[in-house]
Amino acid sequence: MKDRLPMADKKKIKSEASSSSSINNRRAESVVDDVGRRRSSCGYCKSGSNTSITHGLWAHSLTVYDYQALLDRGWRRSGCFLYKPEMEKTCCPSYTIRLKASDFVPSKEQVRVSKRMQRFLDGSLNVKKPDEQNETSRDSNGLPNNVSVSSVQSNVMVDNGAQMNNLEQVMHYLSEQIDSVVLACTDRGEFPSDVQFSKSSVKNVAPAKRKLQAETAQELLYSSNISFQIAAALRRANKSVHQKDDHCVEPTPKFIAEVLSGHLYNLVSAIGLSVKACNGHINFYSTQIQSQADITVGKPAGPKDSFTSSGSKGSSSNNSRKLQAKGQSLEIRLKMSSFDPEEYALYRRYQIKVHNDTPNHVTESSYRRFLVDSPLVFVPTSGDGTVPPCGFGSFHQQYLINGRLVAVGVMDILPKCLSSKYLFWDPDLAFLSLGKYSALQEINWVSENQKHCPSLQYYYLGYYIHSCSKMRYKAAYRPSELLCPLRYQWVSFDIARPLLDRKRYVVLSDYATLQNEAASSPDVIEDQIEQEEELFPEESNDIPVDADEEMSELAFEDSDDESGPETTSLSPAEMRKDVSNIVIGLKGMHLKYKDIREAFGANERNYLETQLHKYVTAVGTDLSERIIYSLG
Repeated sequence: MKDRLPMADKKKIKSEASSSSSINNRRAESVVDDVGRRRSSCGYCKSGSNTSITHGLWAHSLTVYDYQALLDRGWRRSGCFLYKPEMEKTCCPSYTIRLKASDFVPSKEQVRVSKRMQRFLDGSLNVKKPDEQNETSRDSNGLPNNVSVSSVQSNVMVDNGAQMNNLEQVMHYLSEQIDSVVLACTDRGEFPSDVQFSKSSVKNVAPAKRKLQAETAQELLYSSNISFQIAAALRRANKSVHQKDDHCVEPTPKFIAEVLSGHLYNLVSAIGLSVKACNGHINFYSTQIQSQADITVGKPAGPKDSFTSSGSKGSSSNNSRKLQAKGQSLEIRLKMSSFDPEEYALYRRYQIKVHNDTPNHVTESSYRRFLVDSPLVFVPTSGDGTVPPCGFGSFHQQYLINGRLVAVGVMDILPKCLSSKYLFWDPDLAFLSLGKYSALQEINWVSENQKHCPSLQYYYLGYYIHSCSKMRYKAAYRPSELLCPLRYQWVSFDIARPLLDRKRYVVLSDYATLQNEAASSPDVIEDQIEQEEELFPEESNDIPVDADEEMSELAFEDSDDESGPETTSLSPAEMRKDVSNIVIGLKGMHLKYKDIREAFGANERNYLETQLHKYVTAVGTDLSERIIYSLG
């Protein structure tokens, strides 16, 4: 539409604007480009053709109040792109799902997840799934992990912090990881490829020798002197070590130990050890006993608990909580959405291992567009009970075990809800069900922060897709509600489920007055959901990234010329939307359409009004009169 306006019309619009009631700029405003109806392939049913039909908007900026209203009309965002399924036409109808946090009742499985995490932290969890992680994987540094972590972990993390058994297996595992790191450093050019290095060996450190070999005697269990052997081999070959900036460094044992220890951190953390370079030695410590510097600053919530996240302006230093167990330490930090290399490394590893994405598909730019970029205008805390201590906006919630990042929840905190967007986690910790655990934490966060901001009551889980079995897990967080796709009323899931069993698209509000006996028994529904949770145990609180990326503005085919009404569910009165008060943004001016309508030629006016009718149908009259519809 932007290129359809002739210069004469633009001058006329400016003239009309000078004599019309121009809209005053607000301090925070929502500005969107209307992408219109688009078709794309579906990431859920994998139909192979363009069967997914949505309406799209590109948001330059968006207030949290307007986005809350859009959520309550079935919209969702992927980065700065907003999309809403055309429910009656699309292949996989997607119903917005939410629950009131104060009414949440955890299922048996959710209670088990919470208890499993507690046992893992206090060291009493014995992992008995040797095949769970046998497949070769790579850590966030691209290093191969050829040994089953869980098979070693079951010998390291024993009940009540008892002494480790099968030391030979643990030392063999550590030796293999060191050799893998050395090989990876060689492949990346950090170590010369024409020098033959010895295989590493790891020894158990006797208690009497621990003080002589380490800077601290705290729980030192194993040590390797491979750095001395590598340094000697490099000196004999008159070689040096290359850093990332191609700067050459003298191959001292101390420097080499620091390089290898840095790469080993994630690999050994998975079995309850920490690693540190000490005077050229690579030392491995038990994490069963925490440093005196670690103190408890809060308790991550279980299903029945709640916790406080204090602070303001999204500051990660003040928005953190920590669970100190005698085994391991869990810390949860809330920070404003921004790019973090450590988060991206974890995301990349998660997508490749869990979703089987190819490495060249998981790029930094796609990650930024999907999970970092946000059009939401941040609102700082006000202290008057209308904004929570962290503020409103887009956030990342980090989960760290012993200081190592193991999961990140991407979310929007809005006036009425916490809207969960995506969760990625360490594949080596799949047995902890971090997707379910993080959802429990987010629900409790809402309950606790309702004390500071009474309007913040709900937890939004995104879209519930009944026709996609893998997406049904969201209904396990009960009691939940689905949004009617026509009248935008909330309907109990217990009423909606039997209707969706019979038909993909249902005007749920037509059945909202059904009595409980007309719907399936809640106990029967809960049993069905529990069974579905078991069928898809590793599903997390997210949707496949491919589905979201296919909903970007570049992945659609234009179908504005498609004949027929937008939806047959609309009455004639609903289809004849008044577009006169839509706020138009043009050349820095904000004008009501009725004030510039006559400035357009007949063809341009007809085309524009067709688009505006579709737009106001999608966003609603109220939003169309305050969101700025940009024409350039």
